[in-house]
Amino acid sequence: MPEQASASEDGATDKRLHLVPDEVVEVGRMEAVRRYDILDTPPDGAFDRVAALAARLFDVPVATVTIVDEDRIWFKAAHGLDGVSEIGRDPGLCGSAVLRDDALVIPDTLLDDVACANPLVTGPLGVRFYAAAPITTTDGHKLGTVNVLDTKPRSITSEQTATLTDLAAIVMDEMELRLSALRTVRQEQQSAEAERAAREQAERDKAAIASFASTLQRTLLPPALPTVPGLELACHYHTASVHDVGGDFYDVFPLPAGKWGLFLGDVCGKGAEAATITSLARYTLRASAQHTDDPVAVLEALNSALLADVWAGRRFCTAFFATLTPDAAGGFTVELATGGHPPAYHLSPVPPEAGPATHTRVKAVSPKGGMLIGAFPGAHFASTTLHLAPGQALLLYTDGLTEAHTSTDSMLGDEGLTAFLTARPASCGAAQLIQDTVGLLDALPEGASDDVALLALSVPASDQAAAATGARSTAHTTAAPVGEEH
Repeated sequence: MPEQASASEDGATDKRLHLVPDEVVEVGRMEAVRRYDILDTPPDGAFDRVAALAARLFDVPVATVTIVDEDRIWFKAAHGLDGVSEIGRDPGLCGSAVLRDDALVIPDTLLDDVACANPLVTGPLGVRFYAAAPITTTDGHKLGTVNVLDTKPRSITSEQTATLTDLAAIVMDEMELRLSALRTVRQEQQSAEAERAAREQAERDKAAIASFASTLQRTLLPPALPTVPGLELACHYHTASVHDVGGDFYDVFPLPAGKWGLFLGDVCGKGAEAATITSLARYTLRASAQHTDDPVAVLEALNSALLADVWAGRRFCTAFFATLTPDAAGGFTVELATGGHPPAYHLSPVPPEAGPATHTRVKAVSPKGGMLIGAFPGAHFASTTLHLAPGQALLLYTDGLTEAHTSTDSMLGDEGLTAFLTARPASCGAAQLIQDTVGLLDALPEGASDDVALLALSVPASDQAAAATGARSTAHTTAAPVGEEH
């Protein structure tokens, strides 16, 4: 006959039932309970099956899987115990069981000083037999118990006690698997959260960089073109990237004796270093023009300044610098000097003897011999003089315009730009010329892949001058990103 656990071993006389929880041990045990995050979770089939299996193996009406909280016994699974999810910890059967290292068996609860006051014993269920094995972690903490209960006194064999212990170990294994899955999910959530936070930070950084670049770009360009009597002015500025400061620049400003100065240029490279050169170039051109009437001398001053500035490094630029002198008979005398810059274009209506004045005559303005600015000491710069008569216009631009790709994957180039300008209406004003040129860029498959600065000036025709009150100045765009207009 199998050995039986007696009441004297596990019943009322077992002093271990009446142990008071050690405070340090209890703190560690509750930390373990919290670590497994099992309290108040929904029903779980794995734990329900353990309870049902325990009831079947021990032939009892009630079997439970419990977790012992600070002040309550919470049922993770309860077979044969409907409507009860938790009971108080004191006086408690499970509360006593988690103080033991081995299984607790109470053959007759009415004979046990602690168990006899338990609600499951004194209540309608009338439990008379109780056995429990602790659910023990690998580091020795008892989280709860696997219990079997009967309404009549009974004894169980040592083999059955071992089976109950094995069921508790199965519950512990399930909890470890559950914890591992929870950790994996949490790690994935943390990774996803970290990735989301990194994306948000990257977006904030991207926006901050774009804002910085836009603000810096605006400081390098005139906020608006001035009003020049007898002249129409228009401009456009397009940056290839909102995150980089472009290297293109332009300006129109007054000079002594009623003259005007203007320049348009392109610094090699982009970013903060290019912005430094742009700022130096604008300041030098403006300052030098106050002391000399010679556009070539102004470019020579800029060349010297770039070579002398330690921050300029090996950067250089191309530029046009021009002076505008009003003519008493109408129009302006334009003295234009170049330093390695693409040609400007002088537009004038087709003469009446050449046929209907529906198109424009286009002439490239490119003084021979202008070298890069800031590349060589003693660089040579060339100039030319032209008359901008009523009905005529002058277009200056940076190479982002001619290097834009067409639908045939070739660059627009000088030929394409010349053909486009030739098709402009006769006496095309500066504002219309800039608007049409921006439309040309927008119509290209990829738009402009580089920065583009456009500056146009025109003298209204005699029939337009009567309706015009002085000059009209239009700043179409300043520092607009790709595909965006202001």
